Order: sequence, then structure tokens, then C-alpha cells
Amino acid sequence: MIYHVTTLADWQRQATAATYEAASLLTEGFIHMSEANQVAGVLERYYQNVPDLLLLHIEPNQLAAELKYESATNNELFPHLYGPIDKGAIVEVEKINL
Repeated sequence: MIYHVTTLADWQRQATAATYEAASLLTEGFIHMSEANQVAGVLERYYQNVPDLLLLHIEPNQLAAELKYESATNNELFPHLYGPIDKGAIVEVEKINL
């Protein structure tokens, strides 16, 4: 399982679409993902004081786009998805309570 943090507003904006596209797909060419043990650090570094967060639980074998593990913060490897998230790959949408 891999994970993606998003806001409720972004999720709702794409509610009827077959895929989900984070803004980073347009600006960076990929969607930032995390392994389970990386989620807390991502929330701490990038989402302090951001309201209404959701955690998408994603089955990587169900993704159509290319998934690569690449070096990021502190040379830690993070999964990056080079295309949209297929909604069929999302097995849970969890509200984050910080």
C-alpha cells in the first residue's frame, strides 16, 4: 500500500472523475506518494495548519501510470506517480486528524 495526502476540497473537486490528479502532476510531472512509515514526516513537513486533510490508501498494482521510487528529502526514497491516480486503485479515503 502507498499513500497520498490531499485536501477535502481537491478531492471533492474531482469527485466524478475516473482519476485523481494532484496539482503537482502539472507543476512537477508526478504525484507525490508515501510509504506508511513516511506519512507522519510528510504531514509534519508540508501540512502544518492545513485543514481538512485526507489520506488516500492506494493499491500500487492497480495503477496504470508509471510508479518510480526516487530520492527526495534526506536521500529517502519516495514513490512518485507519473500520471493520474486511478480511482479503482484507491481502497480507502481516510480523514486525517492532526
